[in-house]
Amino acid sequence: MSRIGFLPVTVPAGVMVSVEGQALRVKGSKGELIRNFEPLVNFDIKEGKIQVNRTEESKQAKSMHGLYRSLLHNMINGVSKGFTKSLAINGVGFRGEVRDGILLLNLGFSNQIEYEIPEGITLSMEGNNKIIVSGIDKAFVGLVASEIRRLRPPEPYKGKGVRYENESVRRKVGKSGVK
Repeated sequence: MSRIGFLPVTVPAGVMVSVEGQALRVKGSKGELIRNFEPLVNFDIKEGKIQVNRTEESKQAKSMHGLYRSLLHNMINGVSKGFTKSLAINGVGFRGEVRDGILLLNLGFSNQIEYEIPEGITLSMEGNNKIIVSGIDKAFVGLVASEIRRLRPPEPYKGKGVRYENESVRRKVGKSGVK
């Protein structure tokens, strides 16, 4: 039984939600998101609240029930507040810079890495060592942050590389001299 799916989603002021066929459209101050949904669920829109209901009692419908409620909640939060992820760059000489829609990273390789910023994502730098990824689509913000982290993941001995701000890197002990 889905416990998340039965919770109503509150719609803040300034956000418009509409269902057009098999598409869910959410429009707010930061932008607009559209997502197609399965016919196993339907949306009841009433005065500032949206209830997600199942159309049948199959296992797949029960799993889609909670999924689409969470997706709708994330869409509403995205168009009203937005989502951010922070990345930290650790290492001597490691730094980044945003210039003309391109993230330039010096991560200890012989060449500078150029990461083109995708449409719908805003990248900013705090100093040389902190990257802020922001946008309205939660999944896309997470994807872009993971792509940037994948350019040089943190290594376990010195912790050098790109990591999430709240990520703790498990450190290993280096070689010890044998006597």
